[in-house]
Amino acid sequence: MKKTFPLQAPGKDDARVRDKIRHEVNKALRRARRRPPQEGFRGWDFTCRIGTSETTATPCALAEIASGIDRIAEGGATKVYLEITPVPARRIPPPETSGL
Repeated sequence: MKKTFPLQAPGKDDARVRDKIRHEVNKALRRARRRPPQEGFRGWDFTCRIGTSETTATPCALAEIASGIDRIAEGGATKVYLEITPVPARRIPPPETSGL
């Protein structure tokens, strides 16, 4: 998911707009986790970037997305750019053969 969200909407409280952004991020994560992983992997991991624009976005952990949105909004920005990319994770180890 690569998307730029406005942090302000006419007639809506800014905190509600940020809640809506977090809800949309969580919805995208649930959708990505439902997909079956590639052969040889157990699940999905996510690489994330957040910033005021695509050029100024910096890498961050998935758990830091919500606090990053708040941090950018407190800085006076009017929009936030989020990039969340699913990558296969937790490779299944090959089965060990017994020496029998």
